[in-house]
Amino acid sequence: MSKLESITDEQGNTISPVLPEGVKNFLIDIDGTITEDVPNEQPERMATCEPFADALQTIQQWYKEGHQICFFTSRTEEHRAVTEAWLQQHNFPYHSLLMGKPRGGNYHWIDNHSVKATKYNGKFTDLVIKKKEIEVFRR
Repeated sequence: MSKLESITDEQGNTISPVLPEGVKNFLIDIDGTITEDVPNEQPERMATCEPFADALQTIQQWYKEGHQICFFTSRTEEHRAVTEAWLQQHNFPYHSLLMGKPRGGNYHWIDNHSVKATKYNGKFTDLVIKKKEIEVFRR
């Protein structure tokens, strides 16, 4: 894991640390993003599904570049072992795995750190910057 950098607010109070400049903390969904969309109710399908080749290559590269890789899934803790086995079998490098993501999509993330979102549209390619309208809290 990349060393976190300590930071302080205007009053000199220590606040949540941040990753070094240029290091990204990728949170990557599994089902429908790096492999076929396997519902929680059918975990046995993980034994036969294959990774998307472009996803594997891209994530391996990000890991080599020093970025943090965290997979997350709507699967429950009951399916952690089969999920970890699948990731290892297909050589997906990662730092952490979060289970129990809420199901249903339409995610709206609120955080005290900057959050960037990239909707997966069927292929891992180079990331490009686009200006989009976002919702923010009124000041």
